[in-house]
Amino acid sequence: MSNTAKATRATTIPCVRYHDAPAAIDWLCQAFGFEKQLVVPDNDGGIAHAQLSFGNGMIMLGSVVDSEYGRLMKQPNEIDKANTQGCYLVVEDADSVYRRAIEAGAEIVLDIKDEDYGGRGFTCRDLEGHVWSLGTYDPW
Repeated sequence: MSNTAKATRATTIPCVRYHDAPAAIDWLCQAFGFEKQLVVPDNDGGIAHAQLSFGNGMIMLGSVVDSEYGRLMKQPNEIDKANTQGCYLVVEDADSVYRRAIEAGAEIVLDIKDEDYGGRGFTCRDLEGHVWSLGTYDPW
C-alpha cells in the first residue's frame, strides 16, 4: 500500500448529487441493494449528506444545492443526459440485479451480456439519469 492511502475498507468513494435525494436513496436501495448507513436531512426536505453501503464499498450522496461544491457539478438533465463518470458495482448475480433494476424502472442503456474480459453485466440510468454499470467482473 502506498504511504498516501489510508488503511480502510474502501479508499475510493463516489459522490453523487440528486435533485430528489430522498427518492434516489430509496431507489438505489430497492434497485441495486444499497443499504442506508447514514442519512442526514437538510432543513429544506432534502439530504445534506448520506452514506449508502454496498458490500465493502460505499457511495456518498446529497441533494443538489447551490454551494461551492455543488457548483462544480452538472446533473445529467442539465447536459442532455450526459455523464462524465459512472459507478461500477461488483455483484454476485448480475441477472437477478438486472431484473431488480428493470422492476424499479431503470433505463437499460447497455443490455446484460457476457463480457470478453470476463464477467457478466449491464449498464443503466437511475431515476435521474446517472449511469451505473453492474456486473460480476471483479478486477481484484
